[in-house]
Amino acid sequence: MSAGAPILAGALARAAALLVACVLAACAARPLGPTVPAPWQPSPNFDQRRPTLVVIHYTGSETAADALHTLTRASPAVSAHYLIVRDGSIVQLVDERARAWHAGESRWGASFDVNSDSIGIELDNDGRTPYPQQQIDALLGLLSDLRARYRLPAANFVGHADVAPRRKADPGALFPWQMLAAAGFGLWCDPPYPEPPPGFDLALALRAIGYDVRQFDSALTAFRLHYAPDESAPEPSERDRALAHCLAALALGP
Repeated sequence: MSAGAPILAGALARAAALLVACVLAACAARPLGPTVPAPWQPSPNFDQRRPTLVVIHYTGSETAADALHTLTRASPAVSAHYLIVRDGSIVQLVDERARAWHAGESRWGASFDVNSDSIGIELDNDGRTPYPQQQIDALLGLLSDLRARYRLPAANFVGHADVAPRRKADPGALFPWQMLAAAGFGLWCDPPYPEPPPGFDLALALRAIGYDVRQFDSALTAFRLHYAPDESAPEPSERDRALAHCLAALALGP
């Protein structure tokens, strides 16, 4: 039995019990509404929350069991929709229709409430170890499923550091963003990069990609972590400008 199998089996058992409880509760439940009198007259014209982003994290834990414990206990009140174990096992923790608490204070593009707009995926990784291929293969399969069901563009697959650059570094410098982009998840530009036009504004380009540039240094650090983790110039470099120009053009489309 793989290392992730007991974790997955336990999660499935808990999910089955929760499903039974929800089915039984639905028989007597009434819709969430006001405390003032308001007769319930249901309308068919509604739908569920539709995510527009996928945010990828690493757990920062030593083991999947540690991560699962953190993601399923009441305190510190963090969660994600999915946890992918290092052996490729996938555990669902939150219904996709619900708002998981995975992004915290965050922003991406026009979204000021990333938790409400996204699916959160936690990868079982301590932040120091390369990601095993079977884990990445499982992630690619899950992302393919999400892309098909929610019709998500490539630009809408990002990392936790991208949406919370002042606070976070995950999924880290070892995450294979180039591999994901080749499969259609995330943006990528290979050198040689096109030369930016005269008067090119790096901050505006980062904003066009999606970054919150109110603290420019943090946004630049997150940008480099995702697209050029080997860049260490103390100030914005010509490579930063050329790469951001290329990516912003992809983000904005034709």
